[in-house]
Amino acid sequence: MRQIVLDTETTGLSAAGGDRIIEIGCVELLHRKLTGNNKHFYLNPERDSHEDALKVHGISNEFLRDKPKFSAVADELLEYLAGAEIIIHNAQFDVGFLNRELELLGREVLSQHVGSVTDTLAMAKEMFPGKRNSLDALCNRLGVDNSGRTLHGALLDAELLADVYINLTRGQDALLIDSGEPQGTQSAGAAALDLSAYDLPVILANEQESLAHEEVLGQLDKSSKGKTVWRNLASSMA
Repeated sequence: MRQIVLDTETTGLSAAGGDRIIEIGCVELLHRKLTGNNKHFYLNPERDSHEDALKVHGISNEFLRDKPKFSAVADELLEYLAGAEIIIHNAQFDVGFLNRELELLGREVLSQHVGSVTDTLAMAKEMFPGKRNSLDALCNRLGVDNSGRTLHGALLDAELLADVYINLTRGQDALLIDSGEPQGTQSAGAAALDLSAYDLPVILANEQESLAHEEVLGQLDKSSKGKTVWRNLASSMA
């Protein structure tokens, strides 16, 4: 599966009000592994950034004067994104700006060029309800080193978000042992491995581990509003 973690920096907060994109950072994941095939653009927005935006990203108007306009990189960007799952933190914001840039060029909206869009902010709110779920907060919570992030930058933020996303979805990894054969090639009638000759030890969780486990289950219960399968099974068996 090809995934692109994407972030933008802009002149302000309102695409509809005329604000434009000044920076795009993209990080490629293939089978959940960083490939190094990244994209990074600084763009001339043809207008100055708002003072508050300058305090966030620190990219001066003078620096952007000789940079290409979005129209000059649009084809390269869309070709790079084509068919991939796009991962964005607060996707509504970035997608809104990208759609506005594409609209100005008479192009189709982003969803027509990519496979899907995943919003990690929405994911985090489900996993950690009631908590701060900014990129910095998630980095701190998940042990992602963001010490180099003194200002927002599209490529740096995309790199941090890639690490955050892997941590958020770590439980989705398939618990499969690589047999060296492609999936589906094993014969349906192949003999199962006989483990009866092995003395397999049973290692019980200690008190601290059990409490940590219950805390995670409690968070899942809360985010699913009491619809977790194991709780329902436990109630029916009681």
